[in-house]
Amino acid sequence: MITLIGVVAATCTTISFVPQVIQIQKTRNVSGISLSMYGILTTGVGLWMLYGFLIRDMAVFFANLITFALAMAVITLTVKERLSLAKKVVHQV
Repeated sequence: MITLIGVVAATCTTISFVPQVIQIQKTRNVSGISLSMYGILTTGVGLWMLYGFLIRDMAVFFANLITFALAMAVITLTVKERLSLAKKVVHQV
C-alpha cells in the first residue's frame, strides 16, 4: 500500500506538467508563465533526479527525469515564444 501511494503521488506530480505544455503549444500564450519559478522548480527536480540516481532509487530517478523533461519543455517553449514576440515588436517599430 505504501508503494502504491508513492507511485500514485509520483504519477500525479509528473503528469501535472502535461496540461501546461499542451496549453502553450496550442495557444502560444506564455504571459502567465514565471520563468523564475520554473527555473527554481527545474533545478530542484534535477537535484531530486540526481539524488535518486546516487542512491540507486530508479523510481525517484525516473519520475524526476520525466518531470525535468516536461518542466524544461515549458521553459523552452516560453523562452522561444517570448523571443518570437520580441522580434515581432522590434520589426514593427
